[in-house]
Amino acid sequence: MRTSESDIVIVGTGGQGVILISDVIGRAAVLAGKSVRGAETHGMAQRGGSVINHTRIGCRFSPMVAPGGADVLLALEPAEALRFAYFLSPEGVALVNTTPVLPVTVTTGKAVYPPLDEILSPLHDLCSKVVAMDATAIAKKAGTAQAMNVVMLGALSHYLPLSEDILLQTLSLVVPPKYLEANKRAYAGGKAEVE
Repeated sequence: MRTSESDIVIVGTGGQGVILISDVIGRAAVLAGKSVRGAETHGMAQRGGSVINHTRIGCRFSPMVAPGGADVLLALEPAEALRFAYFLSPEGVALVNTTPVLPVTVTTGKAVYPPLDEILSPLHDLCSKVVAMDATAIAKKAGTAQAMNVVMLGALSHYLPLSEDILLQTLSLVVPPKYLEANKRAYAGGKAEVE
């Protein structure tokens, strides 16, 4: 699904690496000579709150993706996928990490986290394809659980109008050298999930 333009909404909770993904995509787009616009919200992110990023490659106007206009919804947390599903285009794709981040209301017994099927089922009705993967387990296998976001970047790479060479070059600019090989393995693991 590579075109010269792509509207992506990246969502997760504070500390999951939403901002790193958007940073890599933005820098890679600039290196590729493409116009890129972005907007992010992460006010209470440090407390585990929602983080949302809009990234538009090949766009000349607004940095915000319109509801119903996202080519890809990249969700680092399943409930966040459902929370922001209204951004998905009917022709869009949802890429979802299946490992939940339990809010304090769940861990204290005041609420129940919904079963994964109840989260993913409505997504199938909103877009053309849902790819659910345990990106956290893939990252652990690659050598570092903290690279879960890079697993998701690898999955997303299939839908970006950017070459793998440029994405990996950009990744090497933002990831500390001692973690780069594990992150490259994480990226490859995510890419393999979509292929």
